[in-house]
Amino acid sequence: MRHPVGDPTAGDPPRDLDATILDLLAERETGKTICPSEAARRVGGPNWRERMEPARQAARRLAADGRIEITQRGRIIDPGEAFRGPIRLRAVALGERGPS
Repeated sequence: MRHPVGDPTAGDPPRDLDATILDLLAERETGKTICPSEAARRVGGPNWRERMEPARQAARRLAADGRIEITQRGRIIDPGEAFRGPIRLRAVALGERGPS
């Protein structure tokens, strides 16, 4: 049985974060971005700050798979690249590939 989203004991948190990032992006207009904290808040509830690093790791996984793009200051960054500071996540349009 699945627990409701927001329950910190729900499912496999990394995969829940992957799905949550994709769900949040699907709810946005094409080309719009989200902050990883939005996924951390949806999955982590009151303990969302504990989910920030896992949310960033989920973003790296999804970007490496070519499903999303990670941007920083408007520039697409490679998911394997070391980066610090605020990032944004954007869905990859159909027919486009993420960074190689």
